[in-house]
Amino acid sequence: MRFFFPIILARWRARLQRALFAALFLCFATVRPAMATDTIVLKNGRRIVALTVVEEGEKVRYQTAAGELVLPKSIVDHIERGPAASMPELRAASASNIAITPPPMEASAEIEKGAVHDGSIDRNYLADVQIEARSGDAAANEKAARALHAASQFELVHGDLEHALTDERTALTFTPENPTILMNVAYLHLKRSEYKASFEYLERARRVVPDDPEVAKLAGWAYYGMNKTDLAVAEWKRALALRPDPEVASALAKAQRDTKEEQNYKENESSHFTLRYSGGAQPELAREILRTLEIHFSAIESELNFTPPDSIGVILYTEQAFADITRAPAWVGALNDGRIRVPVQGLTSLTPELARVLKHELTHSFIQQKTHARAPTWIQEGVAQWMEGQRSKDNASVLVQVYDEKQALALSQLEGSWMRLSSEVAAYAYAWALANIEYIVQADGMGDLERILDRIAEGSSSEGAVQEVLHSNYQDLAQATVNYLRKTYVQ
Repeated sequence: MRFFFPIILARWRARLQRALFAALFLCFATVRPAMATDTIVLKNGRRIVALTVVEEGEKVRYQTAAGELVLPKSIVDHIERGPAASMPELRAASASNIAITPPPMEASAEIEKGAVHDGSIDRNYLADVQIEARSGDAAANEKAARALHAASQFELVHGDLEHALTDERTALTFTPENPTILMNVAYLHLKRSEYKASFEYLERARRVVPDDPEVAKLAGWAYYGMNKTDLAVAEWKRALALRPDPEVASALAKAQRDTKEEQNYKENESSHFTLRYSGGAQPELAREILRTLEIHFSAIESELNFTPPDSIGVILYTEQAFADITRAPAWVGALNDGRIRVPVQGLTSLTPELARVLKHELTHSFIQQKTHARAPTWIQEGVAQWMEGQRSKDNASVLVQVYDEKQALALSQLEGSWMRLSSEVAAYAYAWALANIEYIVQADGMGDLERILDRIAEGSSSEGAVQEVLHSNYQDLAQATVNYLRKTYVQ
C-alpha cells in the first residue's frame, strides 16, 4: 500500500509540532473498530487475537475470521478479555490470507489424543502408527493418515505452515485418494501463496469427489492467486450452487467487481508479471511499466534472497476505477491485495514517482509470499518504503520528539491493518515503521531483516522473530531506533 506523502506529511508535521500529537492520538482512538475481542496468551509468549474464546474442559475454543479453532488448554498461559487489539488483521486481503477454515475431517478422539497431547505432538506415537501401516492393512493406513492429519492441524493452529504441510503430505502417502487430506494439502499451499501447487492437489481431489463445494471454493482461491479472475468467478459460482457459503459469496462479489471493470482491459505479460490496463492507457506506458517491474524484481530478489513462485498480477486503473474497485481510503496512492493495483490516469510515460510506487508495491508481493502473509503491517510498510528509497531524515526530529513525550505508538499497535486510520495517523505509522526498518538495516545490513522475515515465515510471532534475531523486544527496538535517529539526523 502506497501513501500519498508530500502534502499530508507537511500538514502532519505542522500539527504535531503545535500540539505534540494530542489531537492525532485522539483521532487514532476513534478509528479503531468497535469489535469485542479476546486474546489468548500461550506459554511460549505467542498471542492469538480472537473474536471470542470459550474454555471447555481441557480445550480452548476460539473464533476468528478463519472459523472456529481449538487449542489444548495445557499450552495456554491465560486469556485476556476485552478489546485487546484492532481486528482488520483478521480479514483476508489476498489468497494467502484466506478467511476460510481448512476442509474438515471427521474426528477420531482416540487417534487425536494419541497424536497430540500435553500441548505438543507425540512423535513416538506417529512413528509407531506409521510402522503399523507398513503391513499394508487399510485400517492401519487410515489410522496413520488421521494421526498425521491431527499433527498437521495442531501445527497449522500454531502458525507452523512448513511442518503442517510436511505432515499432511506424509498423511497422503497412506491414503492417496482421501479427498479431505488432498484438500488440506491444497489449503496449506494456498496459505503459502503456492497457487499452482495447490491446484494440482485440488484436481486430484476433484477426480474423487467431483461435486464437493470445498473443492470449488479452494479452486476459486487458487485461480484468483494465479490472476485468472474469470476462472475464479466460475469456481465460486459452482461452489455456491452446491452449497450456500457467505465467505464464498463475499469472495465472488469482489472478483465480479474486478472482472466487470477489467472486461475491456488489454493485457501484456513478462517473465514474472501479468499486466492488465484500461484501453485509455498508453501501450508504451504499459511496456515501460513491465520493463521497470522486471528491474525491480531482480533488485528485490537479491535483497531479500527470495523468488516468488508464481506470476504477479498488476492492474493499471483510472483514478475513479481505482477508488471504486479497491474502496480504499483517500490517502492510499496504490494497493497490493494479492495483485498490484495502481492508478495511472493522465500519465503517458513512466515517471520517477511511478517507478517508486511500483517498487513499493512489488516489495509487498515479495514479503507476502516470503512470510506466507504473516508479516505485520509495520514491517510490510517499513520495508516497502526502504526498498523504494525513502529515508527518515525529514521526519526524524518529530519522531524523536513524540517518543520523548511518551506519545509513540508501540509496534504491537501497528501490526494489523491500517486501512481504517485517518491520514494523519497513517502518516505517523508510515514514518515510524520506516524508522524502525531503517535502524535494523543500518545496524547490520539486510541479513538481520531477512532472518526476521524467515522466522516469521516459520511461525514465530513478529516480536518473537525480532527477539530471536536482534535479541531485543519491541520496546528495546523502539528505543534503539530513536537513538539511531537522534545520532544520525537530529542535531
